[in-house]
Amino acid sequence: MPTKIAFIGFGGVGQTLAELLSKQREDLSEKYGLNYEVVAVSDVMKGAVYQPKGLNINRLLETVKETGNVEKYPDEEGLIKGWDSFDTINKSNANVIVEVTFTDVKTGQPAIDHCRAAFERGKSVITTNKGPVALAYRELAQLAEEKGAFWGFEGTVMSGTPALRMPITTLIGNNIYEIKGILNGTTNYILTEMEKGKSYEKALKKAQELGYAEADPTSDVEGYDARYKAAILSNYIMEAPLAAEDIPCEGISSMTEEQVQEALKNKKKWRLIARVKKDGKEVTASVKPELLDADDPLAGVTGATNAILYECDLAGPIMLTGAGAGLVETGYSLLIDLIHFGKGGQ
Repeated sequence: MPTKIAFIGFGGVGQTLAELLSKQREDLSEKYGLNYEVVAVSDVMKGAVYQPKGLNINRLLETVKETGNVEKYPDEEGLIKGWDSFDTINKSNANVIVEVTFTDVKTGQPAIDHCRAAFERGKSVITTNKGPVALAYRELAQLAEEKGAFWGFEGTVMSGTPALRMPITTLIGNNIYEIKGILNGTTNYILTEMEKGKSYEKALKKAQELGYAEADPTSDVEGYDARYKAAILSNYIMEAPLAAEDIPCEGISSMTEEQVQEALKNKKKWRLIARVKKDGKEVTASVKPELLDADDPLAGVTGATNAILYECDLAGPIMLTGAGAGLVETGYSLLIDLIHFGKGGQ
């Protein structure tokens, strides 16, 4: 029986996943036994459409690109338009909710309520929104387990780079006693540009011009984005319920070109490091600029690249690098979770 998918939110990431599902339908079926139908889309800006028998993905994407409104999808028997997100979750025949709304990371809303509503009805969720995992992990994970639902959130830390699945599956059997990483590409890009001689202001401006930094870069440059990711790593990998607001956090906005150049003279580099450490049963976390020796593996990570290093008792230090953002990479992270859902949540 095919997996029935509803998109809650249909911006760039949701549309990218839909494109991947359209292009790779045959491969996903043959390689992974994943058969699916997109039955619904509900987006606060683009409208809503529901077809219990399944929507034509290419027609859906064409409609959005041409009109910006999914409700312009051609009328056909059984088609329903205009449902809000909760109607779509509660009333549709979807068994997987792809939650990719624009969400306030400070409150986790509306994504937390979307996840809760889906789990209460026994529906599985895959999401790239950090809020539900950083702010409500224990409650939502328990609810999903009670209702037999799958919850996938691979893309919340390093987009399509498997920073969450790898330590849980591939590194199984290790005690991971410390995780440290460069989890924000914007700040790493800025620091790399400052190493080339730019001021903080000029480096930030270039990051904004290239689309790495938002018009309001506060979440990135003050370390808040990395702090939410540290909370996710703490809750999921270390099984310690640290709240994001309880993690000490310092950004890079006060750093100067002189500081960065002085470090280089001393064969060191500044990097914004998110760190989660286990000492016995106690788990602590922090986000702050750290002065690394030039031969530290994280010091060699430049530009907008992300990297994460797991300190393992058996395997030793294992480092993973890759893109921490991007539409294709983030869409792929959702596909990873969808494939694992199809394999029974393994």
